[in-house]
Amino acid sequence: TKFMNKKLKNIVTIFALVVLMISFQSQSVFSQQQKLAQTGMKFLNVSLDARSSAFGDAVTSLETNSSAMFYNPASMAWLQRIGDVTIGSTRFIADINYYNGAVAFAPEGGIYGVFGLSFTSVDYGDFLGTVRANNEQGYVDVGTFSPTAMAVGFGYAKTLSEKFSVGANIKYVRQSLGTSVVGNLVADPFQGYVSGTTEENELGVLAFDFGILYKTGYKSLNIGMSVRNFAREVKYKSEGFQLPLIFQLGASFNFADIMDVDKNEHSLLVSIDANHPRDYPEQIMIGVEYTFMNILSFRGGFSAPNDERNFSAGVGLRKDIGGVDLGVDYSYTPFGVFNDVHRISLNFAY
Repeated sequence: TKFMNKKLKNIVTIFALVVLMISFQSQSVFSQQQKLAQTGMKFLNVSLDARSSAFGDAVTSLETNSSAMFYNPASMAWLQRIGDVTIGSTRFIADINYYNGAVAFAPEGGIYGVFGLSFTSVDYGDFLGTVRANNEQGYVDVGTFSPTAMAVGFGYAKTLSEKFSVGANIKYVRQSLGTSVVGNLVADPFQGYVSGTTEENELGVLAFDFGILYKTGYKSLNIGMSVRNFAREVKYKSEGFQLPLIFQLGASFNFADIMDVDKNEHSLLVSIDANHPRDYPEQIMIGVEYTFMNILSFRGGFSAPNDERNFSAGVGLRKDIGGVDLGVDYSYTPFGVFNDVHRISLNFAY
């Protein structure tokens, strides 16, 4: 018992030191910057995978599945199956709906690396359009418009050794703010106006993600790093802006490694990330997952600082059915004055 207690203290000490190092490094490199610049295409920062969001997004150092393309592409290199498919839906605030999917393929057992495809689609709903006019109301209706956004990516990850992997994504990102009416309006007895000119407000850009994952060799202690949404400046009309670049460092450890339990029956995974967004103060994310019999998982996450959200929770089920590993995950995030956010993801590995 005394030996186990000493061992537990050593593990906790090492894990805490790694976490402190990550936190300190994140703040020392990027700290004290006043976030004056604004970013666009913020849909790229919304967490889409149900398991990851239940973790509080602290997944940079976790060995996951095809959903790794949305967080740290290097994690995809440790895929255990030939193929992996993830699809998901997010019911976000303000009746905004996100849909996402990812496919990973590891030919010849991954000796050539792991290849992946991903997509994200955003439905913002319909909005009423108006233009200024010299009438009693000061405007006229010009119908509805429907903003949309999407991203399609190709990823590749490779293990360079038994402990180290790298990965990258290249993705085409496009956002449309809908059609606007420009020029003079001519009165019409039925429609109220006749538009002289309409204009599409949309743009696209290539963006890149990079990541590494390092297995320390000390039990299950992993360290990961990722940079997401690296791209050139883009411009609507005369206003330019950057994409929401994120730099993230993380560490994770399965505490079942140092407990007197059967790891096939009990798992207690803890993960901590330090996050540096381009347009927001530095954040700390903490995630915990308890898994029973490799089937049922309960998850919780915390991240701070945030404007309206801090906590998240979720549950997952995983079962091998006829050689296909099937997983279903759900997460719940209270969002302050807004509606609660619900996510669901399905995963198939074969």
